[in-house]
Amino acid sequence: MDILIYGIINSVTFSLMALGFTLVYSISRLPNFAHGALYIMSGYLVWLCVNNLGLNFFASIVVGIVATSLIGALMYHLIIKRIRGMEISEIIATYAIGLAIIEGLRWGGLRGSTFTLPSFLAGSIDIGGISVDYQRIFVLVFGVAVFVALNLFVKYTKTGLALKGIAQDERAAMMLGIDSDRIALISFAVGSGLSAFAAVLILPLGSIVVETGYSVLIYAIVVSIIGGIGSWSGAILASFIIGFAQILTEVYLSTHYQMVITLLAIIVTLLVKPSGIFGKQKELADRV
Repeated sequence: MDILIYGIINSVTFSLMALGFTLVYSISRLPNFAHGALYIMSGYLVWLCVNNLGLNFFASIVVGIVATSLIGALMYHLIIKRIRGMEISEIIATYAIGLAIIEGLRWGGLRGSTFTLPSFLAGSIDIGGISVDYQRIFVLVFGVAVFVALNLFVKYTKTGLALKGIAQDERAAMMLGIDSDRIALISFAVGSGLSAFAAVLILPLGSIVVETGYSVLIYAIVVSIIGGIGSWSGAILASFIIGFAQILTEVYLSTHYQMVITLLAIIVTLLVKPSGIFGKQKELADRV
């Protein structure tokens, strides 16, 4: 029972971590390697608002998410827009931005494990005889809610349909009058906001440390590769594979092997199906 409960919670956690990264790539085909840095930066912004500015915790969350979304939009408008279409440059630029943010936070004093965010609600609840703290319940509930809300947004709003159009066929969408640059900017803003949303849900379970930014980026890439880069459904399925694999590793082996199992999953995927579970890239036989 504990494997089932914590496996589901762990899987939703990975889905939240990877959602912003997957959304940006699926829409604009831009790999945002600053994703992990935006995640940890948003948590630190919320911490600053609560502890230095004295804002209410939930008001601080709004400030953190909005600020991170704006920073993501500025990243695209000032830098990424100028190198769009140059794949290697996109990777290098976004990773450099992320590295600058993370190391800037470290230089600015984000060291050690003294920086923590409060839980939404203290305490725990018993589910099938297993004690689960309320914050993990919030991660599960709000995680499912954001997936549903994002799906409805894409299907039933004008902006969402434009995002979907660019994702399906950018040239055809542009011929119909959809501005590709504007949609890419929106995708960066929304993707950055989703990384911040994930941070304020997940970071109360631990501490705000700069190393988490690198871990989140790794997990986002792992989920995207296994599920198929740019596939939302693939990312969710991959999150459940990795989530349960890590819980089983912790139960039967040791937590020290969790990252090893995660990286082995990438290797196996690249050997068996390089495009990922639901990937649309050409397989080796089609490319040769």
